[in-house]
Amino acid sequence: MPKRAAPPSIKDDNTQVSGKADVVSPQLDAAPAKNSPMMAQYLEIKAGNPGSLLFYRMGDFYELFFDDAEVAARALGIVLTKRGKHQGDDIPMCGVPVERAQEYLHRLISLGHRVAVCEQIEDPAEARKRGGKSVVRREVKRLVTPGTITEDTLLDPSRANRLLAIARAARSDGQWSYGLAALDISTGEFLVSEAPEAALEAEIARIEPAEIIVPDALMDSPGLVRLCRETKAPLTPLGRQSGEGSSAERRILDYFGLATLDGLGALSRAEIAAAAAALFYVERTQFSARPSLNLPARLSRETHMAIDAATRANLELTRTLTGAREGSLIGAIDKTVTAAGGRLLAERLAAPLTDIGQIARRQTAVAFFIDEPGLRGEVRKALKAAPDLMRAISRLALDRGGPRDLAALRDGFAAAFGVAQALDGAAALPEELREASAAGSSLDASVMARLGEALADALPLNRRDGGFIRPGFDGALDECRALRDETRKVIAALQARYCELADTRQLKLKHNHFLGHFIEVPQAQGEKLLRPPFDATFIHRQTMADAMRFSTRDLAELEVKISSAADEAMSRELAIFADLAALLLAAKASVKRAAEGLAAIDVAASLAELAADCDWTRPEVDASLAFAIEGGRHPVVEAALRTSGQAFVANDCALSGVAGKGGRIAIVTGPNMAGKSTYLRQNALIAVLAQMGAFVPARRAHIGVVDRLFSRVGAADDLARGRSTFMVEMVETAAILNSARERSLVILDEIGRGTATFDGLSIAWAVMEHLHESNRSRALFATHFHELTQLAKRLERIDNLTVRVTDWNGDVVFLHEIIPGAADQSYGVQVAKLAGLPTQVVARARHLLAEFEASDRSRQSDRLVADLPLFSAASAPKTAYDNEAQHETKARDRTSDALGVAIDAIDPDELSPKSALEQLYRLKRLRATQH
Repeated sequence: MPKRAAPPSIKDDNTQVSGKADVVSPQLDAAPAKNSPMMAQYLEIKAGNPGSLLFYRMGDFYELFFDDAEVAARALGIVLTKRGKHQGDDIPMCGVPVERAQEYLHRLISLGHRVAVCEQIEDPAEARKRGGKSVVRREVKRLVTPGTITEDTLLDPSRANRLLAIARAARSDGQWSYGLAALDISTGEFLVSEAPEAALEAEIARIEPAEIIVPDALMDSPGLVRLCRETKAPLTPLGRQSGEGSSAERRILDYFGLATLDGLGALSRAEIAAAAAALFYVERTQFSARPSLNLPARLSRETHMAIDAATRANLELTRTLTGAREGSLIGAIDKTVTAAGGRLLAERLAAPLTDIGQIARRQTAVAFFIDEPGLRGEVRKALKAAPDLMRAISRLALDRGGPRDLAALRDGFAAAFGVAQALDGAAALPEELREASAAGSSLDASVMARLGEALADALPLNRRDGGFIRPGFDGALDECRALRDETRKVIAALQARYCELADTRQLKLKHNHFLGHFIEVPQAQGEKLLRPPFDATFIHRQTMADAMRFSTRDLAELEVKISSAADEAMSRELAIFADLAALLLAAKASVKRAAEGLAAIDVAASLAELAADCDWTRPEVDASLAFAIEGGRHPVVEAALRTSGQAFVANDCALSGVAGKGGRIAIVTGPNMAGKSTYLRQNALIAVLAQMGAFVPARRAHIGVVDRLFSRVGAADDLARGRSTFMVEMVETAAILNSARERSLVILDEIGRGTATFDGLSIAWAVMEHLHESNRSRALFATHFHELTQLAKRLERIDNLTVRVTDWNGDVVFLHEIIPGAADQSYGVQVAKLAGLPTQVVARARHLLAEFEASDRSRQSDRLVADLPLFSAASAPKTAYDNEAQHETKARDRTSDALGVAIDAIDPDELSPKSALEQLYRLKRLRATQH
C-alpha cells in the first residue's frame, strides 16, 4: 500500500448523511455531547447502513473505523492504526487510497462483504465558509454487494454476475411454489422462473448466483437456507419491505413504467413476488442510480434439460471439483473472442435445450460457419475488436461510466458494422445469424462517427481526470484549455522575474491544495525577503523547518485566473461527456440488441472453430428414445491428451430404446484406471453438447432429447451435514430413482461400494432392477460387482460392456476400448502395483487373493447372487421372524444341492480357457466337501 499522509484527526471533520437508523449497535450508541462533529456524522451514517463496511471519504482516502477497520485490516492485509478517542477508548482506523479503491473493493466483495461507499458531496471550501465546527457534507451513494457490482475490475468478463431473489406463494393444493428472479445489473438481464421445492437446488445450481436474497419469512426455512448457503453465495435477508400481492405488482409497474403486467406473460404469484424483491434490493443498494434492466422474461423449466447440482459438479460442466475453470467442459470448449460471447456460451451450457427446433436452429448456424472457413475467420477477426457493449451501456445508465466506456461503445459499433458487412454478402445465411446481423447493422452510424470525432486517442479511466475530448472538437473547450495551459507559461516567466527581483536562483513557484500557488525559498533567503525593500512585494505565508513560503498580489490574481480556466475546462469536458452518454442511452435498446446479436454470432463461430479443429460432427437430435454414439470421445480428456501428442481411444455407446418400453441399460465392468468413468462421463457430456446446439466429439451421434440428466460419479463426506461418504452416495442415488423418467439419461458409477460387500451388492442389484422396471431410463452403470452382469440374462434391456485390457507378464495393460461382455477379474492387485505399493505388499495381496478366490464363502456368495429372482423382496413375508426363518430355509435348500446350482450358474460361452480350468477345480472341491 502506498505511503500516505497522516489522516486528519477525528475532530477535524463531519456532518449528516443518509438518514437515521432504526437500530444502533451498542458500540456506536453514544451521547451526542461526547462526540466531535465529524464523529457524530460518521456514527449517523454508519447506523443507517448496518451490516456493511463503511468506506468514509476523507480527502484522498476512504477511511474505516471501529469494527469495520478491524475487519477490513484483516481482510486486506493493511495496517490498523488508531486515531482519537470514543467513550475513553482509542478508535481503530484503517484506510485505502481512493485511486486504488476498486482493487480493495474487489478483495472485500470476493470474501462476501458488503460495502457502503460514502462520498463527500460538497467542496471542503464550502464547509469552511460556514465556519465554526462545520464539516463536509457526506452521503452514502451506493451499497456495493456481490450481486450488484458493475465495474470491469470487479467482474469476471466471461461469467454473468447474477443477483437471485427467491420468494414463495401457496398453491391451490396446499404446497409451496417458489419464484426465482435472476438479474444481472451489469448487463440488464432479468429472468424469472417457478419451481417446486424439490427442484430448487437444480435451479439455483443452473443460475450460479453471486448473491441470494430472500424475505425474512424464508430465513425460517432450514432447508432453503441450507441450499442457498451450499452455493457459497452470500445470503441476504430482505426484511418485509419488498412487498407481496398488489404492492409487488405495483413495484414492477412503477420501475418499468408499465400500465399492466399482462405484456410480461402469465407470471405466477411467486414469480411476481421474486421479481419485486429483486427490484426492491436494486433500489435499496443503488440509491438514486437506476440500472437499465430488461423487462422480466419468463424461463420455463420444461424448455431446458434439468441437471441437478450433484450432476453439474460430477460432470464438471463449468468448474472442476476444486473450483477451477481450467479442466472443466466450458474451459475445453470456449473459443469465443468476446466477453459477451463467453457469457452466452456458459449460459447455453448451463441450460441445454429440449426444443428440437431451437436446437436445430443453433446447429445450422454452427454448420454454416464450418462450411465457410474464410468467412468465419473474417467474422472472428472483426469480433475481436468488440468490447463489452452490454456492460459499458449499463455503467453509463448508472452514471458510473467513464471515457473508456464511450470508446468501448464506439469500437463496438464499428465491430457490429464490420460483422454485418461480412455476413451481408453470404448466401443462404441461417435464420439465427441473419437476425443477429440485422440487430448489429441497425445501429446509428452517426453516433459512432460523433464518438470517433469527440474522443481522444489516449483516454483516462475516470472522467474527472479530463483530457479525453479531442482538441478541435469543441471551440469553447479549446479556449478554456488554451487559457489554462497558457498560464503555465506565465508562471514560468513569473518565476524567472521573481528570481531576478530576489537576486536568487533558489526561488521556486509551487502549488498545493491548501495554499494554492506560492513562492518557496530556503530559510536564509526567506529572512532576506522579510526585510525592505523585498517585503513590499513578497507577502509571508508560512515558515517551515528549512524553507519559507511567500505570495504576491500578481500571484494571487493569477491563481484566480488559473483556477477559473481549469474549472471551466473541466466543466465543459464533463458536459460533453454527458451529451455523448445521453446520445448513447437514447439508443440503449438497439445497443443491447446489437450486443446480444454479436454474442450469438461469436458463439456460433467459436463452436464452428472448435468442431473444425477437433473433428466434431453434427448430432441428430429428435423426439425418439435414441442414444447411439459411434466413435465418441471425452472432450476435456481428449484436449488434454492432444497437448501431449497422445490420441484418445474412441468408443461407441448404444442405449436406444422404444417409447413405452424404455431405454437400454449398459453395465460396464473392468479394472480401475481402465477408463470406465471417462466413458460414462463422455456420453453424458455428448448429450449436453448436442442439446446446447453444438457439434459433438463423435464420428456419428443420434440422440433422442434427454429431459433430465443424472450423474452419480464419485462421492465425498458431507461432514457439515453429518453425512458419511456412503450416506451421500445413497442420498444422490435416491434422488435419481425418485426422479428419473423414460426420457432421462442416468450415469451411475460404483453404487454400493461404500459399505460391506453383501450390503453394497444387494443395493446395486435392487437399483438396477428399479431402473429397468420402474424408471425405464437410458442408463450407464459402472461396477466392480461382477455378479451384476448376470442381470443381462434376466432383464431384456440390459447389456454387458467391459473395458478391454491385457495381462502382459503379470502387468495389466489398459487398452481403453469398450467391448461387449463382462470382465473376468478386477485387476485390483495389478493396479495397486502400478500405483507404487511396496513389492512385499503386492506379493502378499496376490497370495491372499488366491486364497480368497478359492474359499468356500466366495463360492457360496457367487451361487447366492446368481439365483436372485427379479424383485424377490416384493414377495417377502412381513414379519422379521418370518423373514429370518425363510432365509434359513432357502440357505438349507441351496446347501443341499450346491453342486447342481454351481453347474447351472456356469455359462460355457463366456468362459476363457483359464477361467474354465478354474471352474473345473472349483467343482471338484465342491464335490469333495459333500462327501
